[in-house]
Amino acid sequence: MRRSIGRWHLTETVKQNADNARQANTLATNANNDLTTTGNDVQCMLEMIVEISCRSGKISEITGLVEGTAFQTNTLALNAAVEAARAGEQGRGFAVVASEARSLAQRSASATKDIKDLTGSSVSVIQAGGRQVAEVGETMGHVRRAIKQVAEIVAGITAASEEQSHGIGQINRAVSHMDEVTQQNAALVEHSAVAARSLDE
Repeated sequence: MRRSIGRWHLTETVKQNADNARQANTLATNANNDLTTTGNDVQCMLEMIVEISCRSGKISEITGLVEGTAFQTNTLALNAAVEAARAGEQGRGFAVVASEARSLAQRSASATKDIKDLTGSSVSVIQAGGRQVAEVGETMGHVRRAIKQVAEIVAGITAASEEQSHGIGQINRAVSHMDEVTQQNAALVEHSAVAARSLDE
């Protein structure tokens, strides 16, 4: 009876281990799949940051052109103001226009400088973000490889546990058959003993 109870506990333990290993294998596989998806998202984010950085560079080029144009306009307005001053009374209206043009050129230059400064700081932030995303992607790659190794190990444990469970089942059947044979032998021995006593009598 004790032997039967011990076999039952062993069978249940091995079966439970096999079930746990299967669940762990499923969790590891799901974690690996989720991490792969997240890694793809991080890669897309990194590509977007690179694209934004490239566009920011183009904005810097455009603001450089506007800044150059504002400088040239300011120079032309100064030259026009000098010529208007030489023209005297006839150049007064032209001097007003030149002054307005100069004022507009200075405001354009100031605004362009602000845009340039903002774009420069944005590019710095974007580049820093890109480096961080790249580091995250690299770390996730390490984690993904580790989870893959864990999944492979758990898969091996699952296969071994299932083999153990199958082997324990075969052992249980063999032991049960041996118990039956032993009981049959005991019955035969008892029958033989009865027969021997009968012979003695």
